[in-house]
Amino acid sequence: MGKEKRDGAFPEERQTAGERLKRLLLIVIASTVMALNIKSFVEAGGLFPGGFNGLTLLIQRSAQQFWGIALPFTAINFALNAVPAVVSFKLIGRRFTLYSCLMIVLTSVLTDFLPSVRLTNDVLLVCIFGGIINGLAISLCLLGRATSGGTDFIAVAISERLGVDAWNYIFVGNCVMLAVAGMLFGWDKALYSIIFQFASTQVVHMLDPRFKRTTLFIISDRATDVYEQIKDTTHHGATLFRGTGLYNGEERDMIYSVIAGDQVKTITRAVHEIDPKAFINILKTDQVAGNFYRKPND
Repeated sequence: MGKEKRDGAFPEERQTAGERLKRLLLIVIASTVMALNIKSFVEAGGLFPGGFNGLTLLIQRSAQQFWGIALPFTAINFALNAVPAVVSFKLIGRRFTLYSCLMIVLTSVLTDFLPSVRLTNDVLLVCIFGGIINGLAISLCLLGRATSGGTDFIAVAISERLGVDAWNYIFVGNCVMLAVAGMLFGWDKALYSIIFQFASTQVVHMLDPRFKRTTLFIISDRATDVYEQIKDTTHHGATLFRGTGLYNGEERDMIYSVIAGDQVKTITRAVHEIDPKAFINILKTDQVAGNFYRKPND
């Protein structure tokens, strides 16, 4: 069930002009939201947002405080993301990496040029809402099949290769970086930054659609047509079970399939168009072992 696209079982997907425009729009919005968040919540609380953006701010503040040197956010962020971008190009895909680099460039430039805006002086509010907004920006970026760079490259690469949700592992790595920030600038800022990063990670974990799985049990008199719809729309396979309906003793067909969570509405709508009397049982699936088609990032 659910063969990988790499084995040639399904035709190559091509992006339309509308899909490319949507992808660009999501990245522009995500970079703007992330830059505004840095210039408002993050700077207001003196926080480190985690990832390479947080590492960039750590280097910036260290240079300013210990050596009196004002370093631009853009230059540091570009240098840090150079190696992960090359790795992403080789392991994940060309277009994915190019769109991610666009996200990095826009975020960096906007962060340097946008004015600072202090929305609140309450550090706890800054941590919670800043983290939520940061997670939203990363999620928008992921919907556009790109990343905000740095550790996000690593998270997506691990997820692509191992088929696991790597965001909580990245959170642990960010906590190590924040521990260094705590030793240099005080533990209160570092501990608040961990709250910020935890909120951000949970939002990404909740909104990232790529690792949400849903199991469908569909009872229909038009099983073949339903399967063809599932295959053509989602590129996932299915298994047919034949049984007996205990209510009236008639033979019935049941299709079993596991699809991505964001495909459920499309499939249920299509199935009811094929067979208005179809009965569909929808179950959330925590984990799948074995071949499962994932839409490629590239």
